[in-house]
Amino acid sequence: MAEPGSSIDLHDAGPMRALAHPLRLKILGLLRVDGPRSVGQLAEATGAASGSVSYHLATLAKHGFIVPAPEFERDGRERWWQAAHEWTSLSSAEFLGDPDRYEASEALRRAVLESSHRELQEALAAEHTLEPEWVAASDSSDGAAHLTLEEFRELTADLAAVREKWMVRGRAAKPGTRIVRWMTHTFARPER
Repeated sequence: MAEPGSSIDLHDAGPMRALAHPLRLKILGLLRVDGPRSVGQLAEATGAASGSVSYHLATLAKHGFIVPAPEFERDGRERWWQAAHEWTSLSSAEFLGDPDRYEASEALRRAVLESSHRELQEALAAEHTLEPEWVAASDSSDGAAHLTLEEFRELTADLAAVREKWMVRGRAAKPGTRIVRWMTHTFARPER
């Protein structure tokens, strides 16, 4: 399993481009949230052919996003994989002066946003299958405020602290729990 609290920090265009693929993002997300899985389980969960899943797993492994999980294999025919890290991070500001790396980071961030959009749409479509109290506990909101640069940094840090608190608390499944997803974005709007 991924080391608790571990992250992979992206600085090179190659890994960013490799991860900027919808199926690779989905596979990595499944391994991070659901834990180690076999190629067959990942194929079933994604609806992709086993050969395609194997190809994308090899790409993710090449760039250090996943590692083999042989301890879960029951025989020599199935191959298991697990996430190498709990999350991925990058600093797009680091790439502003490097067009190749900036383009790769932008492609990855766009792919993540598209993946998040699909996941939110799927959650909305499945909401009717949940118990009312789980639906009532959900939230969807946005906001805006006039902030200085320092206040903007403080907001982003506060959200990161909240995320970290709940990731630590909810790291392991316990009776009565479900996987609960959250997505936050902070960004400055250009002057008009």
